[in-house]
Amino acid sequence: MAVSTVSTVPNTPRRPRTAPGKYTDGEEMCPYRRVLEHVTSRWGVLVLMELLDRPYRFSELRRTIGRVSEKMLTQTLQTLERDGLVHRDAKPVIPPRVDYSLTDLGREAAEQVRALALWTERRMDDVQRARAAYDSRRSEAAAERD
Repeated sequence: MAVSTVSTVPNTPRRPRTAPGKYTDGEEMCPYRRVLEHVTSRWGVLVLMELLDRPYRFSELRRTIGRVSEKMLTQTLQTLERDGLVHRDAKPVIPPRVDYSLTDLGREAAEQVRALALWTERRMDDVQRARAAYDSRRSEAAAERD
């Protein structure tokens, strides 16, 4: 199967890909991989899941998420807003009021993230058993080497 190198954007060459998200030269990250990183980042996941319930003001979102610095939350919200997942609504009042909510695209992404979180919660016992079995095998192998 031939790899297409024709770009859909005029005058923009496309690099051949070897697998989804990977270019043959390994130097550049494809755009959808960056979005995946934003959506699945430590704070991105939590922001998306919280905003599924309702819009939040910055300070209440920070309190709800917990243990996130103001800087990291700001950066996360800006990144998600740039990707079209979060809407920032700044109201011209004193004191200023800014609300954050999900766009339709953001709601779709957040539903996927929530599904993965629910799967993780349902399967945690299996993961813990697998971890214990792995650790036991590693311990036994280390004891045999000693």
